[in-house]
Amino acid sequence: MYGLWKPRVLGAWRVPTSGPVILAVNHSHNVDGPMVMGVAPRPTHFLIKKEAFVGPLGTFLAAIGQVKVDRSTADRTAITDALGVLAQGGVLGIFPEGTRGDGDFASLRAGLAYFAVRSGAPIVPVAVLGSTERTGRLIRQLPPLRSRVDVVFGDPFEAGDGSGRRTRKALDEATVRIQGKLTDHLENARRLTGR
Repeated sequence: MYGLWKPRVLGAWRVPTSGPVILAVNHSHNVDGPMVMGVAPRPTHFLIKKEAFVGPLGTFLAAIGQVKVDRSTADRTAITDALGVLAQGGVLGIFPEGTRGDGDFASLRAGLAYFAVRSGAPIVPVAVLGSTERTGRLIRQLPPLRSRVDVVFGDPFEAGDGSGRRTRKALDEATVRIQGKLTDHLENARRLTGR
């Protein structure tokens, strides 16, 4: 990432140095996930759509421990693999909106709350800013080479209410709580970076 762009990483010290952690990353461009993987202070295993696991890219993603997920169903294998990453004290990266969009955390899926409440892992909000501001001249699907992309890590927080409940209502409440925290972090990251 540092060879292709100029990442400016802010707050990486906020990521706990050990134990399970979930990075909740906004997603507005294809480069957002690889950017976070490249600059995060710990190795990160992202939930990645199964459509990306084709050819040499698929082999590479599997080799570096990324988790393949079928978004059309409740993918039990992906759920087990993701919980396994957290059970082993690893870092799980999730795009809580489920797909690329405006990257504003406006519509979260319940998956992030499920993994956080089920595992007890803290969530670290991550804002990637600048990846969609301009298109590259050589490769239009990527930000211009050597352009600045900001990656801002926020303070870790617990998703649950402390009760340990895993009911549908508890997950819905956790999702609302998470959305508020992620939205606040994104606004703060925009202020901090001027983007």
